[in-house]
Amino acid sequence: MQSKKSECVKVVVRCRPMSEQEIAGNYERVVDMDVAKGMVILKNPNRNDTNLRDFTFDAVYDWNSRQKDLYDETFRPIVDSVLEGYNGTIFAYGQTGTGKTYTMEGMKSDPEFRGVIPNAFNHIFTHIQRTENEQFLVRASYLEIYQEDIRDLLSKDQQRRLELRERPDSGVYVQDLSSFVAKGVKEIERVMSVGNQNRSVGCTNMNEHSSRSHAIFMLTVEHCKLDVDEQSHIRVGKLNLVDLAGSERQSKTGSSGERFKEATKINLSLSALGNVISSLVDGKSTHVPYRDSKLTRLLQDSLGGNAKTCMVANVVSATHGSRGDAYVCVHVSVLVLGTSQLQL
Repeated sequence: MQSKKSECVKVVVRCRPMSEQEIAGNYERVVDMDVAKGMVILKNPNRNDTNLRDFTFDAVYDWNSRQKDLYDETFRPIVDSVLEGYNGTIFAYGQTGTGKTYTMEGMKSDPEFRGVIPNAFNHIFTHIQRTENEQFLVRASYLEIYQEDIRDLLSKDQQRRLELRERPDSGVYVQDLSSFVAKGVKEIERVMSVGNQNRSVGCTNMNEHSSRSHAIFMLTVEHCKLDVDEQSHIRVGKLNLVDLAGSERQSKTGSSGERFKEATKINLSLSALGNVISSLVDGKSTHVPYRDSKLTRLLQDSLGGNAKTCMVANVVSATHGSRGDAYVCVHVSVLVLGTSQLQL
């Protein structure tokens, strides 16, 4: 029987289709998926044998998966819980170029290709419009964590670095983080658009526009309802939409100097997140190392307890070079299963 902790933490894997560059280069497919069993099957491109490794997750989505199915099956329950007054976090994780941003944002102009974020926006405000005899207040904040520095993506002063603080009544928070009230989907999309323009990106060999920071879009949903005695009851739920910085080997990105330093910080932060997720999934750990990074400390109240968390790990199916990029799948396995090392 699964522990309560593990039931609140889900990990799914999504594999993007091969790119035109990969098809033109005759790259070999080294990842297969059994959607019915929630299984990722990994082949070693360096061996001339049939040795396969398989890993089971809460769900897997192959290169034919649709944005709507991913949202309805995996993320809709999290947003529903936020509307009921609980906290929830959705992560997009993976190596640069595996489709994290597509999963989270997609193509907003076409409902069929909308990602998690626009679907969540529509979900929340559709619920508000259909709910009677309740009042709602939706507030949005947007920040990035870049080399362990916190920056408000909605602030006019983009040079200012913010600090984490903690209060006994409300837990960990970012001091002086701006917050904007949104009354509809268009308003909240404008808030996100402003923040996206301020996000730290850089060029690497893996991607011309590689995200070099963790971006966290925080939605707080407050709703007030009167009972039969005219007493007001207020519930507050918080949804964190997290696009994690590209996870990668420095040798494959062509990074050096400042880019190398960035990649090192990114991977250390992702390792800390992996340790937290592993502890929560395990359900037996007496200590969860939230304080090992600013990302995990900030999200502490949305990762444990009654909060729901889902990580979608984006992977590529094609080899890139002599060892291939199957290591991305191994990264995910290490993250979830707590395996210290897997030999490819």
